[in-house]
Amino acid sequence: MVDAPIKLLIAASGTGGHLFPAIALAQELPDYQIEWLGVPNRLETQLVPQQYRLNTISVEGFQKGFGISSLLTVGKLVGSVLKVRKILQNGQFQGVFTTGGYIAGPAVIAARSLGIPVILHEANALPGKVTRFFGPWCNAVALGFAVAAKYLPRAKTIYTSTPVRSEFLEPGVASSLDLSIPENVPVIVVFGGSQGAVAINKLVRECATAWFDVGAWVVHLTGDKDPEAESLKHPQYISLPFYNNMAALLQRANLAISRSGAGSLTELAVCGTPAILIPYPFAAEDHQTYNAQVFTSVGAALMFQQRELTVEKLQTEVLRLLQSPQELKVMGEKAKTIAPADSAEKLAQLVREIVEK
Repeated sequence: MVDAPIKLLIAASGTGGHLFPAIALAQELPDYQIEWLGVPNRLETQLVPQQYRLNTISVEGFQKGFGISSLLTVGKLVGSVLKVRKILQNGQFQGVFTTGGYIAGPAVIAARSLGIPVILHEANALPGKVTRFFGPWCNAVALGFAVAAKYLPRAKTIYTSTPVRSEFLEPGVASSLDLSIPENVPVIVVFGGSQGAVAINKLVRECATAWFDVGAWVVHLTGDKDPEAESLKHPQYISLPFYNNMAALLQRANLAISRSGAGSLTELAVCGTPAILIPYPFAAEDHQTYNAQVFTSVGAALMFQQRELTVEKLQTEVLRLLQSPQELKVMGEKAKTIAPADSAEKLAQLVREIVEK
């Protein structure tokens, strides 16, 4: 008689930073039967259903202050916990894995009420409020950055780094880049994470002419919320809302200009791409600055706060780096020390140890 596969419910929702590490973990558990827990109308509805059954619940975060909206949120939370309990019971799941965020609350509460083990992965250097609150409820909290442990004194923490999709680990993947860029020119890639970054987009478009003049090409991933995305035209400028082959693009790039979400940073580190980081100024508790500081502390990146960054400063700093290939090389080497390539395997092993115990 063949043993039935272990069933794991993955609760990951919202942005690429939450979804891509969870997908990378799932790829490392091919013998598991995996289902997904998400929210309607978020990124998971595009990425997950082709591979895994997607269950959805309606849940959201608490806004500042307390009022009618907070009572409605509590009502949704209670309803979500009951729905997740039903999913877990009916599906006979043996474990829950979550990458934090709003969806983690009902997933953790429902699982623990049924005695089902939970593993939470926290990608940020400063753990989010959900992780800080629910971390002690979990069997283990896997950390993307080791420094995060000091903010979780009551949780069982294990440093695993943050998994990336398997294509980021393939040698020579840069050869699969399907953009018409000459071989020996410097390439600057600009991106703001899975949601884009309009403020960075505007800065870059104002700077770019000076970079073109020294022979650089700019691949600019604008996101889909920039009304001026098509305003700059130049033979050395490629503007796209998104680009699927990020592994090839980051391996080809000489320099990245980016927000400092944990998922984007891990991809930069694995690819050894030197970067100028501009933390999103409205991120919860300024956590993107904490992430960026992990990179600046070892010399893998430069960081500028958006409020302080002028066109002249960004333009000049990029030109200086393009004229300093040795500095870029050292930055790239430092970046590779931040994210071990076997993170997905380490996280999968942790899940197996806890779920199969």
